[in-house]
Amino acid sequence: MSAHLPDFSHTRVLVVGDVMLDKYWHGKASRISPEAPVPVVNIAEHKHIPGGAANVALNVAALGAHTTLLGLVGKDESAAMLAQLLNKADIDFQFAATDHPTTTKLRVLSQHQQLIRLDFEEVYPESCLPELQALFENQIKQADVVVLSDYGKGALAQARILIDIARRYEVPVLVDPKTSDITHYQGATLVTPNFKEFQEMVGPVTNDDDLVSKARILLEKANLQAMLITRGEKGMSLVSANDVVHLKTQAREVFDVTGAGDTVIATLAACYAGGLDLAKAADMANTAAGIVVGKIGTATVSETELLSAIPKDENHKIYSKVELCKLVKAAQNQGHRVVMTNGCFDILHAGHIQYLTQAKALGNKLIIAVNDDASVRGLKGETRPLNILENRMQVLAGLEAVDWVVPFSEDTPQHLISQVMPDVLVKGGDYKVEEIAGHKEVLENGGEVIILSFKPGCSTTGLVEKILESKEAQEV
Repeated sequence: MSAHLPDFSHTRVLVVGDVMLDKYWHGKASRISPEAPVPVVNIAEHKHIPGGAANVALNVAALGAHTTLLGLVGKDESAAMLAQLLNKADIDFQFAATDHPTTTKLRVLSQHQQLIRLDFEEVYPESCLPELQALFENQIKQADVVVLSDYGKGALAQARILIDIARRYEVPVLVDPKTSDITHYQGATLVTPNFKEFQEMVGPVTNDDDLVSKARILLEKANLQAMLITRGEKGMSLVSANDVVHLKTQAREVFDVTGAGDTVIATLAACYAGGLDLAKAADMANTAAGIVVGKIGTATVSETELLSAIPKDENHKIYSKVELCKLVKAAQNQGHRVVMTNGCFDILHAGHIQYLTQAKALGNKLIIAVNDDASVRGLKGETRPLNILENRMQVLAGLEAVDWVVPFSEDTPQHLISQVMPDVLVKGGDYKVEEIAGHKEVLENGGEVIILSFKPGCSTTGLVEKILESKEAQEV
C-alpha cells in the first residue's frame, strides 16, 4: 500500500482524555538497605514527560499538526509541571482543575531496569465532567478529527456524550479504548484496541477469520465504521463492514513498546485529518509504530522520520515539494551531501544513465526534478512528451542512483531549487554556470554548480527522429 503524507501544518486534531505526568528517576543501585531487603538507589538524574492523553497530543504535535488537548488535573505541582511541558511542546491545552490529584506515575530505574513504579492517582468522579464537556463543545468546531484517549481514570466516563457532540458537528472520532464494553464508545468512527483488549471484548480469537468476524459483530453492536486492532509482532488489522486490511509489523528491533499505542492513534488521527482514508492512515500508523518501538521509553515520531521510513519502492521515491524540502533538511543535518538536477527525461537512454550515475557520485543523495507534461510541451512542442509525467517519474525512481523524484510545473526549476537548496546543482550539456536556473541561489548558499558532459550520440530528440524516420520508411 502506498501513500504520501498530507501537509500536517493544515490539520487540526483535538485530543481529549486522561492526562498524566510520567516521572523517571535514574540512579545507581550498588547496595542493599540495612532497613529492609531492598536496593538503595542514589538518584543522579530525573526527567518529567507528559503521559496518557498528553503523550498522544505530543505525538500529534511531533508530526507538525495543530494540536489541542483537553483533560482533568488537580491543583498541584504535577499539573503545573505538565502545563510547563506542554507549553514547551507548543501544544494548546485547556484543563478542568479538580480537587483530586493529577494522575502521576513515578518510575525509579537503575541501569535501564525499572525497580519500582509509584502511582499517585484517584479516579475522577463524574461530577468533574460537565466542565470538561463544556470545553469540548467549545473546541469541537475547530477540529478536523477528535481523539479520545481512555486510560480509565475518569475523564472519559461519559465518552458517549462527547461522541454525540462530535457527530452533531460531523467531526470523526477515533478512540483508544480502556473498557471492554464497546458500547461505551457508541457511534465513534474507529476504535483501536490492542489484541489483549480485543479479546477481553470478544473472548479468545483462534485465527484471522475469527478476528474479522468478531470485530464486525462489535462494529454493528456499537455503530462503528471500523476497528484497528494492534497485534504486536503480527502487525495490525483494520476491519470495516465490507473490507479488511492486515498490515505486517515494520519494527526491525523492539526495545520498548511503552507508548506505542499513543503513537499509533496519534499518527492515524493526523493522517486521517489530513485527508488520507482510514486504510492509508492505518498504514502510516503501522510505520510509525515500527519506529517508536525501536526507541527507549515513551517517545514520539517526527514527520521526517515517518517520511524516511516509508518503504522505498519506486512509488515511495516520488515526493511533493513540501515533503522533499523536509527530507533534504533532515539529510543535510545528518551530514549528507545533497545533489540536484532536472530535466524532461521523456525517453530514458544510456546517456541519462551515465549522467545520473556521475551526478550521484558527487554526493550522498540525488534529487531529480522532472518537468510536468505542460512544461514539456512548452519546451519541446505539442507532440511531447511521449510519456506522461507519472510514467517518467516511476522510471527514474526505479534507478539505483536516484533517491528522490519531484515534479515541477514552471518553465525552469529555479523556484523549486531555491526552496530545496541542494549542496550541489548539476546540469548536463554545453552550459555556462550563469546560464543554469537556480545557480545564483545555490552559490549564495555556499553550494556548488557543476556541469557534466553528455554521452556522445545519445539524445531523446535523436531517438524520436529515428523512430519517425523508421515509421515513414515502413509506410513507404
